[in-house]
Amino acid sequence: MAKSLKRTAAFTALAKALVSGARGGPSLSKRIAALPRMMKASMRGDYDGGLRVAMMAAATAYVLSPIDLIPEFFLLIGLADDAVMIAWLAGAVLAETERFLDWERQRDRIVVV
Repeated sequence: MAKSLKRTAAFTALAKALVSGARGGPSLSKRIAALPRMMKASMRGDYDGGLRVAMMAAATAYVLSPIDLIPEFFLLIGLADDAVMIAWLAGAVLAETERFLDWERQRDRIVVV
């Protein structure tokens, strides 16, 4: 049940993010530009998204890797696992970059004296 909630949240975030650029949210180019900064901040420990960034990297490696849990010669089922992984990855990247951009805005408002 927890997995289905996470999938639902990922797909909801994907749908929200796809329309948010037109509704005042971060554009896709801003999100893509934020990826390297998000990875650096996570690796330094400044941003708490390290586990999520690692999961996104693992999902990317899975999609690009020739080794699959369900090989493509099983036709639709083999392609479906890649499609589900790509959809999850897109939703996760969009949600996490929006969260990171919000974190950057909050961090920039803090004045250290």
